[in-house]
Amino acid sequence: MTTLLSILMPVFNEEDTVAAAVQRLLAVDFGVGVEIEVVVVDDGSTDRSHAILEQLRDTNPERVILLTHEQNRGKGAAIRSAIARASGEFAVVQDSDLEYDPTDLPRLIRPLIEGRADAVFGSRFLNSGERRVLYFWNSLANHFLTTVCNIFADMNLTDVETGYKAFRLSLVKSIPLRSDRFGIEPELAIKLAQRGAAVYEVPVSYHGRTYIEGKKIGAKDAFIALAVILKYGLRRDIYHDDGERILDTLARTPRFNQWMADTVAPYAGPRILELGAGIGNLSAFLSRSRQTYFATDINAAHLERLRVRFQNRPNVSISHCDLSVPEDFAPFEGQVDTVVCLNVLEHVEDDVNGLRNIGRALRVGGTAVVLVPQDESIYGTLDTVLGHCRRYSEDSLRQCLREAGFDVKAILRFNRITRPGWYLNGRILRRRRFSVIQLWFFDRLVWLWRKIDRHLPWRSLSIIAIAEKPGRQEL
Repeated sequence: MTTLLSILMPVFNEEDTVAAAVQRLLAVDFGVGVEIEVVVVDDGSTDRSHAILEQLRDTNPERVILLTHEQNRGKGAAIRSAIARASGEFAVVQDSDLEYDPTDLPRLIRPLIEGRADAVFGSRFLNSGERRVLYFWNSLANHFLTTVCNIFADMNLTDVETGYKAFRLSLVKSIPLRSDRFGIEPELAIKLAQRGAAVYEVPVSYHGRTYIEGKKIGAKDAFIALAVILKYGLRRDIYHDDGERILDTLARTPRFNQWMADTVAPYAGPRILELGAGIGNLSAFLSRSRQTYFATDINAAHLERLRVRFQNRPNVSISHCDLSVPEDFAPFEGQVDTVVCLNVLEHVEDDVNGLRNIGRALRVGGTAVVLVPQDESIYGTLDTVLGHCRRYSEDSLRQCLREAGFDVKAILRFNRITRPGWYLNGRILRRRRFSVIQLWFFDRLVWLWRKIDRHLPWRSLSIIAIAEKPGRQEL
C-alpha cells in the first residue's frame, strides 16, 4: 500500500536556494511505500524564484505542483493555499531556505506512518545532530514563546517556532487556520492541542541563516506570535462547521459523558460494537474491561484520531461503519452481544433500516442500546445544525424497534435537567452553538444533576431504548 506525503513549501524571494531545496527533496529516500508531491506556493516573489519554480515544475510534472500568489501574503497564507491543494495522507512544511535538512524528513514522519502520532514537530533544541550557533536573543524569544504557548496549550513542546511540522492532512484541513505570517506556527500548535491530537517531537538539524544571508523573521514577528498565542489560547476556533463545534463543546463535558456511560454500561456485554464513536469520548469509558470493543464512525478524521488514541488498547478495534449501509455490517454479523448507538439514529433517513443493520451485528439474545433525542416539539436550530432528521417519542421509538424485529425491554428517560436550556437556546433564542460558560458550570454540577434528574417534573431531553434480538425471528 502506497502512502502519499505532501510537502508544503512556501517561497518568497529565494532564488538562491529554492532550486536546491526542491531537488534535495526529490532525492530523499523515504522508504518503500512512500511517495511524495511537492506543493510549492510562490508568495508574490519579485526575484527569479517564480521562473525557477516553473522550470522545476516542467521538469517534474508528476511530483511538483506550483501555486502562485500575485502579491506577498505571508508564510501562513502560503501554507493555507498549499494545504487546500495537497492530496496526501500526511503533509509536512518545508521552508525553501535550506535552514532545515530534507534528509531529516523520513525520521520526522515515522511516528505518523507507524500510526503513533497525529502531528510531529522537528525540534532544534532536543539532543540531536548538528545545529548552527546563532543569535542569543532569537533563541531567548523562541524559548519564551514556546513556554507561553505550552501554558495555553497544556503541552511540553521544546520548539513551537520550528519550521518542520508534519501532520495528518485530513486533520489539519478540518482546522480553520487564520494567521497570514509566522503566527501560523503557534496557531497550529495550539489548535492541534485543542483538538486532542497526539503530538510528537523528534530532533532535527538546523542550519540557520544570518540576516545578511536572508533571514526574514524579526522582532515584530515575535510580538505577533505572542498575540496569536493569547488570541487562540483563550478561545476555541478549531472547526469549520457549526455542528462539529457543538460536538466539540459537548466533548469537553467529561462528567456528563461519564454519566451517560454509567447509565448504559449495565446493559453492555463483553463484546461491544459502538456506532458513531466520534473521537472516543464515550469509548474511553465503555471499552474498559471489555473482551472486544469495536469503535466505529463514518468520519475519516475521527477514525484516524481513534486509531492513535487507542493504539495501546489491544481490545479496541477501529473501523468504518455507516448505520445506513447494510454492507458495512457484514464483518460484524452475529459477532457482538451489544450494539451501542448513542445520538446516531436520528441522523439516518431510514431509521428502521438502520435498526435492522444493528440486528445483523448482534448474536441471538444480544442487546441494542439506542439513545435518541426526545420530543419533536422542542426541535430547533440546535437540532438543525447537528443534522437531526427527527426527535422521537417513546412510542415512536418502540414502533421503529418493533418494525426492525426487536423486543423492547425498557425505555430509560435520560437528562431532564438540560431540556429547558435546549428549548431556550434552540427554539426561543435560535442559537446555533452552546454557551461554553453554561456547559462549564453544567458539567461541574453533574454530581447534583445525577441525584435530582429523575425527580424533575418534565420530559427528559433523551430516551434510551434497551432492546433484544429475539431468537425466534430473522432480522
